[in-house]
Amino acid sequence: MAILTKTAANRRQQTVDRAYRKRPFRLSLYLFLLAAFCLLPIASHAERIKDIASFEGMRDNQLVGFGLVAGLAGVGDTGNQTIDVMVNMLKRMGATVPASDIKTKDVAAVMITASLPPFPKPGMKLDALVSAIGDAKSLQGGTLLLAPLKGPDGKVYALAQGAVSVGGFIGGGGGTSVQKNHATAGRVPSGVTIENEPPFTLGSGNEIRLFLQRPDFSTATEVARKINEALGDETIAAALDPTTVKIKILEQYQGNLVKLISLVESLEVATDMPALVVINERTGTVTIGENVRISPVAIAHGNLTIEIKTEYHVSQPPPHAPSSAQTVVVPAKTVNVKEQNASLMLMSGATLGEVVRGLNALGVTPRDLVSILQALKAAGALQAEMEII
Repeated sequence: MAILTKTAANRRQQTVDRAYRKRPFRLSLYLFLLAAFCLLPIASHAERIKDIASFEGMRDNQLVGFGLVAGLAGVGDTGNQTIDVMVNMLKRMGATVPASDIKTKDVAAVMITASLPPFPKPGMKLDALVSAIGDAKSLQGGTLLLAPLKGPDGKVYALAQGAVSVGGFIGGGGGTSVQKNHATAGRVPSGVTIENEPPFTLGSGNEIRLFLQRPDFSTATEVARKINEALGDETIAAALDPTTVKIKILEQYQGNLVKLISLVESLEVATDMPALVVINERTGTVTIGENVRISPVAIAHGNLTIEIKTEYHVSQPPPHAPSSAQTVVVPAKTVNVKEQNASLMLMSGATLGEVVRGLNALGVTPRDLVSILQALKAAGALQAEMEII
């Protein structure tokens, strides 16, 4: 029995010795993995240059035109202006019809708008927007007749025609009507055909300029740095102002400017946007940016409710009253004023999360939040730009 005990003790001692011999190896492995993890690049929020900026000359061009929508089943215009337009249109088509014989209940005069993208080519298809300018009740089921679309220079660049798609309807009868959305405006899918290409120049001479969608000195400087780093020369790109970045066209890109533009557009840049609070008072929507800060400030918030109630009491004449006595209805008004206890809270936000938690602690509604933010801005505690739309 003693021999067995000694043997078991020797086995345990051997196991402990092996564990101690492996410990330095495990510790070294843990330290190596920790160092490798620390050396990994930290992921940061970045945007592609093509999403925050555009090159000079790459812009949309607006087109506008006037036309007629036919086939409206009695809900079209009733004015004489539409009749005159129809008479002139029929004359151009070789048909002479007296104005007295034309009824416009099935026709509506509309304005046509379309947006011409950069580098348009003849034959490309676009969508058109049509909007009634007369007293038509609906454009549902109508067809836009062929109409030219002109640019600001008065030249025709496209033609529009096709079936009108309306995202609403109107109906009813006998004094009862139902309406959903706006039935006097619609879209003509792929109804615009480009006929002429407007003049377009990409870049000027040996340089091309890049315009930021939102002006910012830090972002413009970072864009220029990223371009220089990608092209291997610190003198290629330079930020001229918070909106413009000038890029020199190298010799190898003189005949292939598209390659240079695609290279620049694919670069990712960490944007630095200012602290901004956007308020829509019509809908009560409040949007708070990530960089918004609030200095230490005390806020008292409470609700005041005034309720005015009118009750009617009947005053009858007493018994054995003379015959001239009458029953009178006497209104009685009651005014109740309720005010919740206003709590004074000290709030300071170093991050957006603390700002949101502090405002939620007050239990404010979106419309109350608008008033609080305006008061904070007036007090100088809101470190952000406020934009009311």
